[in-house]
Amino acid sequence: MNPDLIQNILIFALPVLFAITVHEAAHGYVARHFGDNTAFMLGRITLNPFKHIDPIGTIVMPLVLYFATSGAFVFGYAKPVPVNFGNLRNPKRDMIWVALAGPLTNFAQAILWALLLGVLAISGINEPFFIKMCYAGISVNLVMWALNLFPLPPLDGGRVLVGLLPYKPAVAVSKMEPYGFFIVMGLIISGVLSTIWMTPLISVGRSLINLILLPFSG
Repeated sequence: MNPDLIQNILIFALPVLFAITVHEAAHGYVARHFGDNTAFMLGRITLNPFKHIDPIGTIVMPLVLYFATSGAFVFGYAKPVPVNFGNLRNPKRDMIWVALAGPLTNFAQAILWALLLGVLAISGINEPFFIKMCYAGISVNLVMWALNLFPLPPLDGGRVLVGLLPYKPAVAVSKMEPYGFFIVMGLIISGVLSTIWMTPLISVGRSLINLILLPFSG
């Protein structure tokens, strides 16, 4: 087994756990804020990663893909936080905020990892493992931020789109949810999603982070 692959898994493990845990907990927290206690009652508004890990989607699939492609392609998912949109005080409007909560926390985490990278540099800490972990944290969270904003259910961007559209188009888009995962997988494997969505959005994300951190760069 390639030791570099093992080291990369260790470098990415903590950022990935934080990314999925905070992402899913944020959905539940915002849903509760707007009137739906489903996630709270099931103990899903928590920073305990084991509550959000899906054995297949979070562990088996990413590891198999990582080793099979020597790290060239990785894809996975967490256990979705259950939300009963009918319990929200204003379902159509509030679902937008519930959906946005996850990607926005990922973008915030990308900023925090960038800040930590700056702290390490200022402190004169040059340990490659921690520096690589910071870069991994930035990358993982920007990828989750960009991917989840793609406007196709069941991704968060799809739920935002449903909340923004008038009733009939919203119903039409929501009916795509059972097939959304397979469509997204097809777009990822074909490289279309990367070209038309991921790469441009991640580039914008990195530019925004650089702009936000500009006052600290001096």
